[in-house]
Amino acid sequence: MFKKVPLAWLQLTREKSRLLIALAGISFADILMFMQLGFRDSLFDASVLMHQQMEGDIFLVSPQSTALIAMKSFPERRLFQSLAVEGVESIAPVYIGLGLWRNPDERNTRSILVIGTDPVDRIFDFPGLEEEDYDRLKLEDTVLFDRNSRPEFGPVAEWFDAGRDVETEIDGRRIEVGGTFELGATFGADGNLIVSELNFLRIFAGRDRGLIDIGVVQLEPGTAVEPVLAAMRENLPDDVWYFSKEEFVNWEKNYWQSSTAIGFIFALGAGMGFVVGIVIVYQILYTDVADHLPEYATLKAMGYTDRYLLGVVFQEAIILAFVGYLPGLGICMVLYNMTAAATSLPVFMTVGRATTVFILTVVMCFVSGAVAVRKLSAADPADIF
Repeated sequence: MFKKVPLAWLQLTREKSRLLIALAGISFADILMFMQLGFRDSLFDASVLMHQQMEGDIFLVSPQSTALIAMKSFPERRLFQSLAVEGVESIAPVYIGLGLWRNPDERNTRSILVIGTDPVDRIFDFPGLEEEDYDRLKLEDTVLFDRNSRPEFGPVAEWFDAGRDVETEIDGRRIEVGGTFELGATFGADGNLIVSELNFLRIFAGRDRGLIDIGVVQLEPGTAVEPVLAAMRENLPDDVWYFSKEEFVNWEKNYWQSSTAIGFIFALGAGMGFVVGIVIVYQILYTDVADHLPEYATLKAMGYTDRYLLGVVFQEAIILAFVGYLPGLGICMVLYNMTAAATSLPVFMTVGRATTVFILTVVMCFVSGAVAVRKLSAADPADIF
């Protein structure tokens, strides 16, 4: 197979403009697939960042909840009842709400995700969140601001780092920023706040203190999760779902993948990129075969088999896949950085995604070659000469 490389390469480079068009087409198809898959994966990654960074082994949520941005409350007594299960060490309630944040600079409002927790529990492990930040949460009307929120919320992190007092409003209540942390925007929330349990109930005055949105259960060191989880499901009321951490993460991902059109749209976009690449490479290879049909017929008259000539075309397809993939990969890494900076979403290149797109590129070029060689198999020296 490798002995055919010089012939396949010479075939491709004979028409340099055609080769550049082919490489540009393949790179465009790769970029389209990279961007669609990158957006889809960033959606899933961003949606579960909070879940992954909560210090807990078992999580309680209402069966009526569908995702973090659509939580339904359940009685806090269910969380206290879990203390009776052997192996449970501690519990912590979490409150989730969407409030209207007023930009402290431009004074316009925007919806923001508010996370309420008891500062004593210290259940979050977000970057930038220090012990003293939890102490500040105990102050009345003090919040912690996610510095990775979208810039539409105002220059909060910049003002705070500069030592300025940052005061604004949430749902009409005056608050002060007492610290920052790093979490990031999602497709459901452009920004995040952490507040104490008491401050959450002050902001959302209509909320009942006895109703929570997430119950976090910490097990004793060395305790296996599955037996405790099974005991909860068997002995505690079934009006609450009991999840392991992995199940909690998958529950959130499943919502975005199955219950919304977003996952389908991104998958469709990647599929269209694949089809576009097949069409472009097919046109290039078909044109190349048609232009050199007399030469191929001559080789057949000299005794070269169809298998040999088909190998040449497929070798061209492999070369196009390799050479066209590299520019697409480089451009997408730049586009990922630009997208992450503009949207605050975790869009970055991964080895798995790079490998997936490369395999799709090779398959794309092989499919195109398989369709294009039908013209070559029909080449008869007697007909041409």
